[in-house]
Amino acid sequence: MTADDARLRRLAIVVLLGAIMTVLDSTIVTVAVTALGTDLDASLSTVQWVLTGYTLALSMAIPLTGWAVRRFGQRTMWLVSLALFIGGSLLCGLAWSAPALIGFRVVQGFGGGMLMPVGQMMLARAAGPDRMARVMAVVSVPAMLAPVLGPVAGGLIVGHLSWRWMFYVNVPVCAVALAAALRMLPRDAERDRSVRLDAPGLALVSPGLAALVYGLSEAGEGAGLSSAGFLVGAVGGAVLIAAFVVHAVRKGDDALIDVRLLRARSFTAATGALFVYSGAAFGLTVLIPLLSQVARQETATQAGLLLAPFGLGAMVTMPLAGRLADRYGARWPSAGGVLVVLVGTFALTTVEPGTGRPLIMAAVLVVGLGHGAIAPALMAAAYQGLPRTSVPAATTAANILVRVGSAFGMAALTVILQVYLRAAFPGTSGKPEEVAAQASRVPDAPALLSEAFSRSLWWALAIAAVALPLILTLPRKKRAPQVKDASEKAPVRK
Repeated sequence: MTADDARLRRLAIVVLLGAIMTVLDSTIVTVAVTALGTDLDASLSTVQWVLTGYTLALSMAIPLTGWAVRRFGQRTMWLVSLALFIGGSLLCGLAWSAPALIGFRVVQGFGGGMLMPVGQMMLARAAGPDRMARVMAVVSVPAMLAPVLGPVAGGLIVGHLSWRWMFYVNVPVCAVALAAALRMLPRDAERDRSVRLDAPGLALVSPGLAALVYGLSEAGEGAGLSSAGFLVGAVGGAVLIAAFVVHAVRKGDDALIDVRLLRARSFTAATGALFVYSGAAFGLTVLIPLLSQVARQETATQAGLLLAPFGLGAMVTMPLAGRLADRYGARWPSAGGVLVVLVGTFALTTVEPGTGRPLIMAAVLVVGLGHGAIAPALMAAAYQGLPRTSVPAATTAANILVRVGSAFGMAALTVILQVYLRAAFPGTSGKPEEVAAQASRVPDAPALLSEAFSRSLWWALAIAAVALPLILTLPRKKRAPQVKDASEKAPVRK
C-alpha cells in the first residue's frame, strides 16, 4: 500500500465515522413517535415535526456546503458540522418539551446536512479520477445501513431504555469521529476568502428545497396531492427553485450553485439517473415495510428486518462495482445494477398472501445487490471530466438532486398505493393504517391488499427502468494512452 493509499483510507474512516450517525438519525426516531408524544405530552401532529424538522434542516443546509468549503476549507467545515451535530444530539437528549426537542433537532439536522456532502468532497478530491467509484462506495455505506439499522436500533432503545438514548448514543460515536478528524485530516490548504455568499440565491434555493421536500413528504404521509401542505410546499418550492435557476444563470461564477455543470454530459446523465433511480429505491424502502405491516400484519421490528437484505446485498456488491467502474467506466456496472434491481422488483410484484418471508427477503436481497452496483458508479460518473475546482459545486448539486428525487419517489409511490387501497377498500381514505383496521372485516382482504401492493411495485419497477436510458448515455471511460517500453525499437526498413 502506498502512502497515498494509506492517507485515503484514513480519510475514508474519518468520513464513515462522522456520517453514519447522521444518516441513521433520519430513520432511528421513526419508531419513537408514540413514546415521544406520551412523555412530552404532545399531539401526534406536533411530534411529527421532530422528524420533519430534522429533514428540512438537512435539506436547507446542503446548498450552503459548496460555498462554505470554498470559503473556510473542507477540514474546518467538517469539524464545525460535526460539532453542531454532537451539540444538537446532546441538547435533544436533554429536551424538556416538544418545541425544545424540535428546535434542537433543527440544530442537529443543520450540522448533519453538511457532513455527508463535505465528506464526499474530501474523498473526491483525495481520490482523483482513477479511484473515484471506490471511494463513493465508502460514502454510500451509511445510506445503506440507515433504512435497515435505524428502525431496529430505535425499537431496541425505546423498548429497553429511554427515548433520550436515541440522541445520547450519537455523542460518543461522533466524539471519536471528531478526535479522529482532528488527528488525521490535513490542514486546509485551499481557501478562497474572497468568495462571497450569494445571499439572494440562498434565500431562494434553501427555502425552496425545504418547501419542496416538505410538500412531497406531506403527500407521502397520506395528505394526498390535493392537500394544502402538498400544494403550498411542492408548488411553492418548485417556483422558488425555478427562480434560483434563472438567478444562477445570470450570476454565473458567483452563484451559490453553478448550474452550468449541467452542460457536462457525464454530470447531467449521472445525476439525472441518480434522481430517477433514488425515487424508485427510496420508494421501495417505504413500500416493503408497509407490505409487511399492512398486508401481512407483521410487527414493526419484523418490517424493519424485512429490509435488512437490501442493505446487506448492497454492501456485498459496492466494493466490486467501485473497482469495475474505476477500471471500465460507470456505464455498464450501473446499467447491470438497474437490470438486477428490475429482476428483484419484478419478483416482489408476484408476492401473494401465502408467500413465505424467506422468498420475499430473497427478492429484497436481489434488489440490494443491484443497488450496490448503481450508487457508487453514478456518483463517480458525476465527477468525470470536471476540474478539481468544480468538485464542491458538483457535490452540492448531486446531493440536492438525490434528496429531491428520494422525496419525490417516496411521495409518488405512497400516493399510488393509497389510490389502489382506496379502490380495493371503498369508504376508506386509502391510508394504510385505516385500511389495516378495516381489512379485518373483509373476507378477501389479504388478496386485495396483495394486489394493491403488487400494482404499486410495478410503478416502482417502471420508475427504476427510466434510469436505464439515462445511464446508457454516459460517456465511455477514457483510457490512458499506453506508453511503449523504451527498449522497443521500430523495425528498420531496408
